[in-house]
Amino acid sequence: MTHDEVRQALAAVLDPELRRSIVDLDMVRDIVIDDKRVGATIVLTTAGCPLRNKIRADVEQALAAIAGARRIEVKMDAMSCAERDALTQRLASRHELAETLFGPGSATRTIAIASGKGGVGKSTVTANLAVALAQQGHAVALIDADVYGPTIPLMLGLPNARPAMHDGKLIPPEAHGVKVVSMGLFLDGDEPVIWRGPMLGRAIEQFLGDVLWGSPDFLLIDLPPGTGDIALTVAQMIPDAEIVIVTTPQEAAARTAVKAAKMAQLTKHHVAGVIENMAFFVCPSCAAKHYIFGRGGAFEIARLMGTRLLGRIPLDEATRQGGDAGSPAALDASSTVGAAFHDIARALAGTLEETGSTAQSNAGRT
Repeated sequence: MTHDEVRQALAAVLDPELRRSIVDLDMVRDIVIDDKRVGATIVLTTAGCPLRNKIRADVEQALAAIAGARRIEVKMDAMSCAERDALTQRLASRHELAETLFGPGSATRTIAIASGKGGVGKSTVTANLAVALAQQGHAVALIDADVYGPTIPLMLGLPNARPAMHDGKLIPPEAHGVKVVSMGLFLDGDEPVIWRGPMLGRAIEQFLGDVLWGSPDFLLIDLPPGTGDIALTVAQMIPDAEIVIVTTPQEAAARTAVKAAKMAQLTKHHVAGVIENMAFFVCPSCAAKHYIFGRGGAFEIARLMGTRLLGRIPLDEATRQGGDAGSPAALDASSTVGAAFHDIARALAGTLEETGSTAQSNAGRT
């Protein structure tokens, strides 16, 4: 066994946050090989790295594959300030860091939730979809990119939470299995955000690159309405992001939603589907469906954009109450609304049976 063989084995181990090989990041030092043992020292970016146990376990597993009868010895150390600064310079910028975490080759699926206009319940859909994915066993991260109107912390029961810091990075608070970062976590009460475009872009860069996200299966991004600066920033930083369009059935909402879908096509992003919110109201007395905002708008958008209708969410008072109380409707998968969110989550994750997917798509026709 040679040092090169050990390095080749360890090259398959990725730093869970930076998403790069620990060999490429120069984290492998002092390789030891003899007849009885094989090992190495792994140098972390910081001594208190919260992911050290994950990295150690991955290294031990990689060495076990080549160790034979040798015992495995893994030591953990930390970079010096100069070494950490050099690594930071190698990463060059937050843009590159964000691309490393969530860009091409990343195991994380990034899904940006967009709408053409405000008032269609986009943030409600995002929060519930995140909770549904988490309840189905996925690791989920959520960025509230609606900097001017951040509502995700309230909807997830984190109105007074403040992110902790570790070695200059944010540790995102977690609710219902979802890790969250939002401008709302840094504001006091009704304090407004009065920023121009460049400041908005820098905030999103920090949300993507300066947070200890770990290794989420899904990153959901609640975009502000329309096709402005933040949507463009996300498009540039995460070229592999998928887009989900939220609309209500009414014609005005559907027409503006098409603009968001066309922007995704212009930036060469895949439109993963359309969600119709407030699709109908079920009368509690007679169980009749009332199409308060019209019908068919979301299905028409999906048809025009060559994508699918992921699902239709009923207009329900309990959903609004749950959002205000920090208890999303998706927590109760047995309810009508909760079940709808869970079906959409399964459709996005690719675990919805074909019959269920077909039923969701056909629902737009009725």
